[in-house]
Amino acid sequence: MKKKRIFPPTSFRVFLRTKPPVNAEIRNQTIRNLNILKNCNEAEMTDRIRSLNSEWDTERILEVNAAALILLSSYLGIRTSRCWFLLTGTIGVFLLLHALQGWCPPLPIIRKWGIRTEDEINSEKIVLKLLRGDFKSEGTTVVDLLNAVEKQ
Repeated sequence: MKKKRIFPPTSFRVFLRTKPPVNAEIRNQTIRNLNILKNCNEAEMTDRIRSLNSEWDTERILEVNAAALILLSSYLGIRTSRCWFLLTGTIGVFLLLHALQGWCPPLPIIRKWGIRTEDEINSEKIVLKLLRGDFKSEGTTVVDLLNAVEKQ
C-alpha cells in the first residue's frame, strides 16, 4: 500500500491535489496548443514562448486574490466591524494549507478554469524550444546548455 505524503513535493503539490480529469483536460489543451504550433515558423514559436512567459500560474492567481481579500477584510475590520478579521484569519489559514499541502478551497475552481502550474507552463515552453531547434547547438558546456534553455 502506497502512503500518501502529508507534505507533497513542491513542484507537484497542486497537480497531486487536483482531480485527474481536470489535470487531463489541462494537459490535453497543452497538447492541442503544441500541435497547432509544431508546423509554425520560428517567429511564431518565439511569440508563443513570450506569451507563456506572461501567463499567470496558479500560485500568482491565489496570491493576488488572497492579498486583495486580506486588504479588503482588514479595511472592513478597521472601519466597520471586527468580525471581518475572521475572514482575514481564514484566508491566512487557507494560504498556509496551500503552501504545505498544495490545496485550498479556491484551487479546484482555478484549475477548472484551466489555470496551469508553473511546471505545466514551463513544459510547454521546453517542447516549443525543442521544436524550434534550440537544443541542436554545437555547445556542450553547461553554460551553452543553460543558454539554450533560457533562450526567449
